[in-house]
Amino acid sequence: MIARGILTIVILMLLDAPTGAAEEAVPKVTIGSKSFTESVILGELAAHLTNDAGAHAVHRRQLGGTRVLFNALEAGELDVYPEYSGTIAREILASLNVNSEAEIRAALAARGIVMSRSLGFSNTYAIGMREELAETLKIRKISDLRQHPELALGFSSEFMDREDGWPRLRDRYQLPQRDVRGLDHDLAYRALQRGAIQATDLYSTDAEIRAYKLRVLQDDLGCFPAYDAVWLYRADLPKRAPRAVAALTRLEGHISTPVMIAMNARARLDGVSEDRAAAEFLGRTLAIKTVLKSDGMIQRLARHAGEHLALVAISLTTAIVVALPLGILAANWPRLGQVILAVMGMIQTIPSLALLVFMIPVLGIGSPPAIVALFLYSLLPIVRNTTTGLRDIPSSLRESAEALGLSRWARLRLVELPLASRSILAGIKTAAVIDVGTATLGALIGAGGFGQPILTGIRLADMRLILLEGALPAALLALIVQAVFELAERFLVPRGLRLRSQR
Repeated sequence: MIARGILTIVILMLLDAPTGAAEEAVPKVTIGSKSFTESVILGELAAHLTNDAGAHAVHRRQLGGTRVLFNALEAGELDVYPEYSGTIAREILASLNVNSEAEIRAALAARGIVMSRSLGFSNTYAIGMREELAETLKIRKISDLRQHPELALGFSSEFMDREDGWPRLRDRYQLPQRDVRGLDHDLAYRALQRGAIQATDLYSTDAEIRAYKLRVLQDDLGCFPAYDAVWLYRADLPKRAPRAVAALTRLEGHISTPVMIAMNARARLDGVSEDRAAAEFLGRTLAIKTVLKSDGMIQRLARHAGEHLALVAISLTTAIVVALPLGILAANWPRLGQVILAVMGMIQTIPSLALLVFMIPVLGIGSPPAIVALFLYSLLPIVRNTTTGLRDIPSSLRESAEALGLSRWARLRLVELPLASRSILAGIKTAAVIDVGTATLGALIGAGGFGQPILTGIRLADMRLILLEGALPAALLALIVQAVFELAERFLVPRGLRLRSQR
């Protein structure tokens, strides 16, 4: 099992390795996008333009929030991604207090990043309510919300923490609402329709504003700055892929606000894929013909299953190798065991997404940080069950082994570990099931797996995609993993222990 894990790591490394002269002949451009539809469409526009320019585009879709992408850009994991001027000034460079375009460009240049000119539209934040409710309460401006402290507000999780988000809005307007919660941007629209919340943050180019008959409240105190759409790309990209950069800059000034809303509507309301919406626009505007490739459901399931299994297999195998010795140490030296279990418990309490984001500056995006996070989460159940299984061995059996003259290592290998095998396997099985579930979050940093269709389904409000290609296959995989360990128990646990457990 260990050998298979090592072999998998080697294969993944080889797949990610450069391919010599071919790699140099066709430059690779890695493009990122955030986890909302407009960003994915812009990412697809960048990918189509890059491929048309003769480079090889790799689009890492739906990578989470601003910090995930910008950190990846700085680290060289991404070459380019779409961003907004207001986000750059108020979130990415907030500590520098930059305002003018020249100041923003200079601050980015110091980090090895270049900002393009505006793509032609601004997608600013806005606050919206259902039209009928807003009319009933006579709310037209954001400042009118002061008169209704009873309203429940729901904002996207990123907006809740951003300097230009809820903290700024609350302080600027002195809003009295206390029932304020964070949730996914796409889920907020559905919560708004059900009446679970009464107001939420919008992107001004969202197609749902018109579809859901929402009223955009006037920002009468000018809380939100301009959010002009731009490309952020690494300063060395023009040297590595000059034609790709030239192709990307062709879009500057070419996407108007109505056109961007129409592209969003094609994806969100008409059910057209983002790459097709992008291809249609490029065909109309720049006469670029794009060949679209679409995998069938079986192909997608197979790809996601392979990605998911790789994450679980590598992280679990590594965790077993590390956790078993730690469990043995903890069982034989109780004071050291308390420290080991305390550290494992602390790791377990770190939120999964936070742990993934913490690792991006060190490991980049994709599989490596996801594997390390899953490895860390797997340690506690294996260490704890190994420790418990060894400590629960009757002292009379230990004494008998000593009386036979067995060495410490022989006692451990021939007596103690076999007697503790049921408990150890139970811990490994628990860790495996936890890994299968937690691995779905890896999609937020580009690790793939069954989390990818779940994220896409949430964004597009597609329950079929969420269930049939994400949640149900992940649940089935967890059941298969559990069944495999049940079968393994018949071969790894001594027959006498199995018979005793069945009585």
